Amino acid sequence: MKKILLAALTSLCALASAPAALAQASPNYPVKPIRIVVPFPAGGTSDVLARMVGQKLTEAWGQPVIVDNRPGANGNIGADHVAKADPDGYTLLLMDMGNLTISPTLYPKLPFNPQVHLAPVTMLAYSPHLLVTSSALPVKTTAELIAHSKATRGKLNFAAAAGTGSAPHLAGVLFAQRTGAEWGYIPYKGGAQALADLISGQIDATMNGMVATYPHVKTGKIRLLAVSSKNRLPQLPDVPTIGETVPGFVSGSWQGVMAPAGTPKPVIAKLNAEMARIVKLPDVVEKMAAQGAEPQTNTPEEFSAWMKSEIAHWGKVITDAKITLD
Repeated sequence: MKKILLAALTSLCALASAPAALAQASPNYPVKPIRIVVPFPAGGTSDVLARMVGQKLTEAWGQPVIVDNRPGANGNIGADHVAKADPDGYTLLLMDMGNLTISPTLYPKLPFNPQVHLAPVTMLAYSPHLLVTSSALPVKTTAELIAHSKATRGKLNFAAAAGTGSAPHLAGVLFAQRTGAEWGYIPYKGGAQALADLISGQIDATMNGMVATYPHVKTGKIRLLAVSSKNRLPQLPDVPTIGETVPGFVSGSWQGVMAPAGTPKPVIAKLNAEMARIVKLPDVVEKMAAQGAEPQTNTPEEFSAWMKSEIAHWGKVITDAKITLD
C-alpha cells in the first residue's frame, strides 16, 4: 500500500509540474511579455540592437518586449541576473559576447559559468574595431605603428576604452603580443572619453567601435590605420585590415543572445529562427550598417562551439599578459 501511495504522490507531483513545463515548450510561446537584459548602459550597440530586435519580435508575436539595462562589471552583473532567472524563455540576455568570453578568465570569482548557466540562442551581429591613432603621431600604416612603438620603447599610450579587461583593451594586448608592439595601457570608462584624449593628443592609439570613432576620422581629428575584421569592410573598401599586416588577427564586437540554462529547446529554436529572420530584414540591415555592424547568425550548437573556442583564445591572451580582476 505504501508503495502504491508513493507512486500516486509522485505522479501527482509530476502532473502538477507538467503544465508549467508544457507552457514553456508550448508552440504558443510567447504568451506574456519578454524581457531582454542588456548589461550595458543605454545607447551602446547592444542596447540599440536589443531595441531593434525587440520591436520586431513584438510585431511578429504580439507580445511586448522590454529592454532592461543592468550595467556593471564588464557586463557580468546583467549576465549573472539572467543566469539565475527562470528558464522559461521570458528573460533573455543580449550583450557583446567578447565580454562574456573574456570574463571566465579575467574574473576568478565570477558567480556564474557562461558555458554551464547560460544557453546560446543565436549570434546577431558583428562589428569590428577601428585601429586609430592621434593625427600627431608620425605613422600612416599598421606596420609603421608597430615600428614606431618599438623605436620609442614603450613610450606610446594605448587607450583601454571601456576599462581594463574590456574587449578593446584586450584587442590592444593581443595586437602587442602578436607584433611585439610596445605601449602602456590607460584605462577609460568608455570610448567617448578615450577618443577625446586621442583627439587632444594625450593618447597615441586605441581600438574602438566604428559608430563612435569614424566621425572623428572623417573630420581628420584622428587617423584610421586599419579595421580588425577578417575582410575589408564594404563601407571602407580602401582601408586595409589589421590581418593584412598581422596574419589572422581579428577582434571586434559580437552581439549575441543567450537564455538561462534549462530553457526548453523548442523555445530556443523558435527564438533562434525568428531572430535570424529579423536581423536580415532590409530595414534592420540598414540600421545595423549605420552602427558599423553586419548580421551574423548561427545555430545554438555553432554558437556554443564558438564560445568554447573564444574562451580558450582570450584565456590565453589574458593569462600570458597576467591580467586579473577581482
